[in-house]
Amino acid sequence: MPEKMVLAVNAGSATLKFALYPIRAGQAGAPLSSGQFDVMGDSAFEAALGRLRDDVQSRLPAGTELAAIAHRIVHGGQTFSASVLLTEAVLGELEALNHLAPLHQPHNLRGVRALAQAFPDLPQIGCFDTGFHASLPDVERRLPIPAELDAAGVRRYGFHGLSYRYLVQRLGEETQALRQAQGERNAPALPGRWLLAHLGSGASLCAVQDGQSVATTMGFSALDGLMMGTRCGAIDPGVLLHLLREGWSSTRIEKLLYKDCGLAGVSGLSNDMRTLRAQAATHPNADLAIRLFTRRVVREAGALIACMGGLDGLAFTGGIGEHDTLLRTDVVQALSFLGLQLDPQANATAIGSATLPIHAPTSPIPIWVVPTDEGRIAAQDAAQWVKRG
Repeated sequence: MPEKMVLAVNAGSATLKFALYPIRAGQAGAPLSSGQFDVMGDSAFEAALGRLRDDVQSRLPAGTELAAIAHRIVHGGQTFSASVLLTEAVLGELEALNHLAPLHQPHNLRGVRALAQAFPDLPQIGCFDTGFHASLPDVERRLPIPAELDAAGVRRYGFHGLSYRYLVQRLGEETQALRQAQGERNAPALPGRWLLAHLGSGASLCAVQDGQSVATTMGFSALDGLMMGTRCGAIDPGVLLHLLREGWSSTRIEKLLYKDCGLAGVSGLSNDMRTLRAQAATHPNADLAIRLFTRRVVREAGALIACMGGLDGLAFTGGIGEHDTLLRTDVVQALSFLGLQLDPQANATAIGSATLPIHAPTSPIPIWVVPTDEGRIAAQDAAQWVKRG
């Protein structure tokens, strides 16, 4: 029998990422092939989908066959928390959520439809970023609004869930090995109170207690919380009322909040932290953008740590979190009152190529850098559907 493979696809607004994962004993192994296409603009997106369709078969190793396609989908709304088979009816429900994640959801679903046409006999599995946060307690889920709006789905959902699931799994493997060596048995997947920081063009923090999401910075939409590459993060609603009174349309405000704010808006130069680091010495606004981003991370981190009543571990991921050593240094220094101690040499060597500890030997709280793999989590979910079939 040929070995079965899952194609994991993340169709976003700027890139189309994909990877092939082998299924072994009902689980997804490490990716055997991966890549991405830049897809700025509709024509580039369609071209990338065409290249992916043509490329998949040539990437399959000899003796393997494609068994399913797993899709990262940002928003599952109130209905979808666990991964689901993407039927036409399900796609219709998900398209009704496009306005809640306009940078991501429409692209996610276009990818599903294109690959469903290319591979009509394969199950298409949707895996939701909001799903990990289904465990949020009501005091985190509920917005301070009338009950009828809450009942209509206006609530906090949280995002980056596939990334956080991977971090919990990967950190759990590391901590479980240590705890078992110390004689502990039957401990939770990731014991204790962890702050997970997914920092990239989209950025959020998640408070995780014994492997479960208990608080997160993103809420009803992917605009809330931290400052991001082009998104504002948390902002006084009075600003939006002011702009409406000044005659701004809702379309113009939406563009401002999603595309013209964040690192790009403050710096006036770029949404890329690497560019801003290179320009910070000569461009005051680049320096200001970096300091604002860092401050928001520290400020929100303090709030989530307070909600957990303390901290037992910290982990960084995402494009900035995995590669920006200065950002990690500044955040850890700001939180050093908790006892966090960084190992500068270990921090300098952690550049996103491997899961590595970066805490000093004397630090009572471990600090890790974990290159995320959202595709592997999606592939694992799809592997369970293949196993059932």
